[in-house]
Amino acid sequence: MANLTRRVRFGADVGYHSFCLQESDDATLPVPYPDDSVFGQFLTLFPGRIDIFSAGHTHTAAVTVEVWDGRPPDEGREKWDEYAEGEYVSTSGIVAVWSMSLGRTDQDIPLSDGAGRWNVQVHSAGRSEAERQSAETGTADGVERYLVRFWPAE
Repeated sequence: MANLTRRVRFGADVGYHSFCLQESDDATLPVPYPDDSVFGQFLTLFPGRIDIFSAGHTHTAAVTVEVWDGRPPDEGREKWDEYAEGEYVSTSGIVAVWSMSLGRTDQDIPLSDGAGRWNVQVHSAGRSEAERQSAETGTADGVERYLVRFWPAE
């Protein structure tokens, strides 16, 4: 059975429907955020980069990132509005959080003590309410929620 090794919670600044989890050493990336972002696609993976498309235009999303030592238990996908999975490669073992409007934020997430290949799952809920509040009031603080889970690729 897999064990949870790290959990980090933070508010992600969403701008233009987007935020990103990207390799901390972004100088090594062939396509840094927000280049080639795909509007409307929930999850887009690039080498060292995970773009997440939000239902709301401008708001703060509640994000929980978990790091596991193996594939985590099923989260029950039926309670989430969106779900996607893929592979992420880190050259430093640290993921930085990026915002379309702010650039790199001060939130870093250590995955491990060094480089490696990781599986990643991204779950999201509260999307329609975030979209509604963002359109009506211009913001929606913590309404849209994300669970991002990393575990070593084999």
